[in-house]
Amino acid sequence: MNHEFFMREALREAQKAFDEDEIPIGCVVVWRDTIIARAYNRTEKLNDFTAHCEMQAFTSAADYLRNKYLDECTLYVTLEPCVMCSGAAFWTRIGHIVFGAYDQKRGVSAISGQVLHPASKIEGGLMESESAQLLSSFFQKKRRLNP
Repeated sequence: MNHEFFMREALREAQKAFDEDEIPIGCVVVWRDTIIARAYNRTEKLNDFTAHCEMQAFTSAADYLRNKYLDECTLYVTLEPCVMCSGAAFWTRIGHIVFGAYDQKRGVSAISGQVLHPASKIEGGLMESESAQLLSSFFQKKRRLNP
């Protein structure tokens, strides 16, 4: 299995969010080539601004491993993590983050200074166009329905 396989799984999660009228961001957490957590944004349904997919996936992965540290795991997420999710990633000591689309306004790369754990690796742009297209379609639909 490779990065694209796991990002496709994250995109499947994002599609679930889209179908539930949530901002379509999805993720999976992988440990030893196995998906141990899946999540998608549920901020509207749960009426909880912290219900980003990463936050849910970190909790689920830690529960699966029975360990709060995810240093041997990789997070695949369709949009660059925000500062809240990056802060949570810091505390999990996640080993690797791979994201799809960049978030120029709220993404971790827009922040000066170290937000992620120094041992965490991050790379962006994997399947960026697919991730960005899903987000773009969602917001176009919203604008049509709420002019």
